[in-house]
Amino acid sequence: MRNWVGDVTLGLPTLQRLADAGFDLRLVGKGWARDLLAGHGWPVHVLPKTLRERVALLRRLRAEARAADPGFTRRLNAVCFPYSFSSALEFRLAGLRAIGHAYEGRSLLLGRSVPRPAGVHELAVYWHLGSAFLGADAPLPQQLGLRTAPRHREEAQALLTAHGVAPGYLMICPFAGGTWDGNDKTWPAFADFVAQVLPTFGRRVLVCPGPGEEDAARRHFGSAVLLPNVGLGTYAALLQDAALMIANDTGPGHMAAAVGTPLLSVLGPSDAALWGAWGPGVQLLGGRGAWPDAAAVRDAVAAVLARS
Repeated sequence: MRNWVGDVTLGLPTLQRLADAGFDLRLVGKGWARDLLAGHGWPVHVLPKTLRERVALLRRLRAEARAADPGFTRRLNAVCFPYSFSSALEFRLAGLRAIGHAYEGRSLLLGRSVPRPAGVHELAVYWHLGSAFLGADAPLPQQLGLRTAPRHREEAQALLTAHGVAPGYLMICPFAGGTWDGNDKTWPAFADFVAQVLPTFGRRVLVCPGPGEEDAARRHFGSAVLLPNVGLGTYAALLQDAALMIANDTGPGHMAAAVGTPLLSVLGPSDAALWGAWGPGVQLLGGRGAWPDAAAVRDAVAAVLARS
């Protein structure tokens, strides 16, 4: 899998499609992916740091698969979602026949390389790779369908009970990892909006800062219920009971869309046509270099809450 929460979330329909086709998935990704995808029951192996360790892990998985299925090595048997040269090299050194996109001169390392579609949403890029692997096209999914594990729903309920919060609250994600073409993806008006506008709706506001974001959450979003150190699985379960999520272009926004929670995705430099959150409850505000004004976001919040 890829290395960002949004990428893994957008790749979820393709993973589910492979599982529905009868494949017994073994996933390799970042440590947080195990928590995020726990509701699906797929084994997730944490991606080691070094080339030697990664190849050793892939070789072990190859040996286990071959022991269970003697025909495993005679066909395409891996999907390489990353575009990097190194990821294709790791599959090749492990003796796996992977399908992946032709990129960075790595085609000779793959069992099969396919062109990466240009100018389409990233979900469609992953879906296209799954179609090539399965040898069949299919319409793009309408929803991502992220499932939450029972233990994560229990943990979310315990947090809500401890803070006296009932379902129907608002969640915010005022942080954003990375940049878009070197530009900050954080809505400049977010703090003022939370302090001055959201209280008029009479709903509790929750924020789950990630590692290193706790101090900023306390300084700029002190009116919200602060829930630090929440794993992604529990975060997703918290989103399920929210009336609305307001987020920058960031992983938790994709998660909200993935569990079916209404999302107001506040964009500035990002191009939603390529990376926007995906789902019927998603409303995109701004983007392509223009931030929305606070009044437009306020009206969008009011419209969503009027329907809830």
